[in-house]
Amino acid sequence: MPIENERKFVLNEDGQLEPRLAQTPGVTRSWLNQAYLDSAGVRIRSIETAGNLRHIFSFKRPVDGQMVEIETDIDAADFKRLWTLSRETLCKTRYSWADGRFHWDIDFFKTGEGRTYFALAEVEMPEHEREPPEVPARLAGHLLGPAPLGDPRFTSKRLADRAHAERLLAEIREKGVVS
Repeated sequence: MPIENERKFVLNEDGQLEPRLAQTPGVTRSWLNQAYLDSAGVRIRSIETAGNLRHIFSFKRPVDGQMVEIETDIDAADFKRLWTLSRETLCKTRYSWADGRFHWDIDFFKTGEGRTYFALAEVEMPEHEREPPEVPARLAGHLLGPAPLGDPRFTSKRLADRAHAERLLAEIREKGVVS
């Protein structure tokens, strides 16, 4: 069973991080359009990377204290059909790279006009790892703090709500800590 084991970190995007990541060798940029459907744990997404477009159907749900995530490719017609059932939708630009046994994804949640309203780093770890690695140096100057493990305020589904994400970010900046 595919188990997702990730930790999240809230980032302060000052307009400099995303352009730097875009110029960093070994970092892949993707554009994602994502929708959550009317069934718990079900989402669809289109991912465009280097001119290649994929459509993915996902089921993601906690089971026995672990997060099970199953993904499969679907065709564009099915994606379009399923999009009509969407509840929450989001657009984000993702920068990804492998770092030894870890995989990093940095998501920049975007408004319809392309402005970033929230930035979040995720590190995917091997299933049995408990402690996340240090945040890479390229992110350290932008780190606001780690998101509490399993905190629903930091799921992409919740961050799709721009008002929620902007309030959350303002609160974190005001307090100076993610809590």
